[in-house]
Amino acid sequence: MESKRETVIVAAPPSKSVSHRMLIGAALAAGDSVVEHVLESRDIERTADILRAAGARIERQGDGRFAVSGVAGTPAGGFDAPVSCDVHESGTTCRLLTAVLAAGKGMFRIHGAPRMHERPIGELVDVLRGRGVRVTYEGREGCPPLLIDSDGMSGGATAIGLGESSQYLSGLLLAAPLTSGLTIEVSGDKVVSWPYVALTLQALEDFGIGFRVETRETPRGKWQADDWRMLREVRPGLVRFVVSPGVYRAGNYRVEGDWSNASYFLAAGAVGPRPVRVAGLRVDSLQGDRAMLDILGRMGARFERADNGVLVAPSSLTGVEVDMGHCPDLVPTVAATAAFAQGATTIRNVAHLRIKECDRLSAPAAELRKAGVRVEELDDGLIVHGSLRSGGPAPVIDEKVMPFLSYGDHRMAMSLALLGFAGVHVVLDDPACVAKSFPHFWNEWEKVRA
Repeated sequence: MESKRETVIVAAPPSKSVSHRMLIGAALAAGDSVVEHVLESRDIERTADILRAAGARIERQGDGRFAVSGVAGTPAGGFDAPVSCDVHESGTTCRLLTAVLAAGKGMFRIHGAPRMHERPIGELVDVLRGRGVRVTYEGREGCPPLLIDSDGMSGGATAIGLGESSQYLSGLLLAAPLTSGLTIEVSGDKVVSWPYVALTLQALEDFGIGFRVETRETPRGKWQADDWRMLREVRPGLVRFVVSPGVYRAGNYRVEGDWSNASYFLAAGAVGPRPVRVAGLRVDSLQGDRAMLDILGRMGARFERADNGVLVAPSSLTGVEVDMGHCPDLVPTVAATAAFAQGATTIRNVAHLRIKECDRLSAPAAELRKAGVRVEELDDGLIVHGSLRSGGPAPVIDEKVMPFLSYGDHRMAMSLALLGFAGVHVVLDDPACVAKSFPHFWNEWEKVRA
């Protein structure tokens, strides 16, 4: 490793995924809580505002610190008119809170930005209707906007697929304690983004909710309790969740650092001119995007783990083949990093990225091509042929295709910043879109660019 005097130190922002779950848990609790180190971003604002509209009191007490008075398990909707629940562009807010609010009482209108009204939610709505909740689509069938009219969600047994999003299951798990008890079996053909479900289970445990995870060897086999922390692969029909009725426990909670938003800086350490240390990361985190470190390691990056962070040093990278079904948010970062590797990097099992904030397969392919990188688009992934060199001569770029497009997608904007290490002049059409998850990203990025 290079001298520590040359090392750039960056603090990982709070986890967006955990921030959503901690605020929801505190808002559903009976009593007063304090949640610290919350990510202050557009998506989290959407979640907090909707929870306030449903009866919780959420007050900011300082940077990332919020006092929350909960609704004791009953989100309150309107009875003469629905409560307006504007999720804007936050898919996490939309899917988690659609399920949670459906377990409340009254009417709620879930709506958002135009792109959100193109993103599917039909499979979750079908489950809610099966639990006695009245849901009406106001526009396109299977997508928001939608109207929820609920007298509470019934318990019992149900099933949900994870082929489109793990957030359907996470939403149901968060809502389950508000019922008389709910058993949820994983159905469908495939499972994506499983680690995000583990974060939800961690939140349930933190807030004192009783549950167990059961597995079986065959679809006709006997269910047996299993250690959910040890699950690495989930196959439809062989896993179910049994959640007991209960009230979320009020208390003091703290959000851990975010591996998703740390990924850009970890990659910068590998492809940039100086080592980068990202502080505030739990190396034993349940976050799926902790896989960024493993992927960098497979590509040949040199790194060191520490109790409170990770150091990545400039390295010669080699292309790899990687299944990213469990860490899809990393795809734009890995694709941009792969542009610096020798040989081809193949990214697979992420077909569902086409229904994210933008099409996160065609968008990275199009923008990397502007930097002279050859990219092949697959049905379920990408093949990136590395050709950029850190600190080398800038690639020849057709100025007519500038600027680089963010597609209004925070992860696209942040990942494209890595191209600057190859001498590419990255001019983005909408750099401010990073406020969705990392409002201070560009200030932090100046540290690694300097």
